[in-house]
Amino acid sequence: MNYEVIVTCAVTGAGDTTSRSPHVPVTPKEIAQAAIGAAKAGAAIAHIHVRDPKTGKGSRDPKLFKEVVDRVRDSGTDVVINLTAGMGGDWVPDAKNPAMPGPGTDMISADERLIHIDECRPEICSLDCGTLNFGDGDNIYISTPPMLRHMATKIREWGVKPEMEVFELGHIRFARQMQAEGLIEHPAMYQICLGIPWGADHTVESLAAMKAHLPVDASWAGFGVSRMQMPMAAAVVAMGGNVRVGLEDNIFLARGQLATNEQLVTRVIEIIERMGARAVTPQEARDKLRLRGGKVEG
Repeated sequence: MNYEVIVTCAVTGAGDTTSRSPHVPVTPKEIAQAAIGAAKAGAAIAHIHVRDPKTGKGSRDPKLFKEVVDRVRDSGTDVVINLTAGMGGDWVPDAKNPAMPGPGTDMISADERLIHIDECRPEICSLDCGTLNFGDGDNIYISTPPMLRHMATKIREWGVKPEMEVFELGHIRFARQMQAEGLIEHPAMYQICLGIPWGADHTVESLAAMKAHLPVDASWAGFGVSRMQMPMAAAVVAMGGNVRVGLEDNIFLARGQLATNEQLVTRVIEIIERMGARAVTPQEARDKLRLRGGKVEG
């Protein structure tokens, strides 16, 4: 059981959710306001993607990231900023010639995936620790071992904490290998991602199996998607982890009732408190995770 829980709010993501809910933030101003609102509702960390303001689709434009980060920082709101570094790994094989990229492919180098991280220098950025069949179509998310080692090296040089996102057991195995090679600083930070086709399912059994393979001294969080967001949050807390909620992973508060990020944060904190635990402050999260500017012990 975790009695001092770090709550992350993933405020927008890059998926096709803008057509399904008017609450999903799109513009830099909206995304920054969502992060600020989540923090005021009790989230210690805001996990941030950006979107093309004209189309609403996921973007990796460094200027958009910079605007969001500047808006959050200039607001004076205390929240740990966690930027995605996962954009630019989408490969869709061409239907006629699978050796070539087809429509929807957005494949860039490891260095290009980190341009906005270097410019914004958040306290945390995500590091997707492997390749995955992403969804039921032809989309493959590609993140190879050499790419990951290079990204981990640069992230460490900049003093940014990598949140190693793991979607199945092989991802944990490779993340631990990077730790063994000294590419990841202690304490390692893991995010167990459940329910995304076709990674591990969002069940207690999958969560327990993946948690059992983490290093014993790791800081870890977990989440489930869609209607399993809150049930998995409760399971994660009971197993000793931190939680993530937000419109990136689920757009409903209840059946047929669209949620806001603030409502999802409020709901998960209610669950945490009913379990006899509490949500920690951003500074407490910094201290626990040993983030840049936090207290470093030992």
